[in-house]
Amino acid sequence: MRGFFMIQGRCRCGGIQFEMPDQAVLSTVCYCNDCRRQSGAPMLAWAMVPAVSVTMRGEPKVYASSERGRRSFCCACGTGLFFTNALLEQMGMVQVRIAVLDDPDAIAPKMQVQTADRIGWMRSAHTLPAFERFPT
Repeated sequence: MRGFFMIQGRCRCGGIQFEMPDQAVLSTVCYCNDCRRQSGAPMLAWAMVPAVSVTMRGEPKVYASSERGRRSFCCACGTGLFFTNALLEQMGMVQVRIAVLDDPDAIAPKMQVQTADRIGWMRSAHTLPAFERFPT
């Protein structure tokens, strides 16, 4: 991962702040049931980076979200931050939620995964009327 810059991210309240490379090994949008149930969102965007390259201030709470997965979040504001499992740990990787980066445009997802679990209406969400701010 030569030639990368470090970018910052944080939880909503700022109690957990982190720095990571701006180049992900893999970046995805995930539609799995576990991501959806944990976040309450129809999908999550993830950036996979070497775990040793992530530096953090603050201590996230970790819980087992499934038999194999562990998710880290801020126990003060509830913001989800990181995901890992045995395979990622074996590879020395961690997944970071792209949307919690100070500049979420810094890393764009390169693929969609777990599309078998995608909510049906997500297939046509791009056709819905769009407003820059909530309409009055």
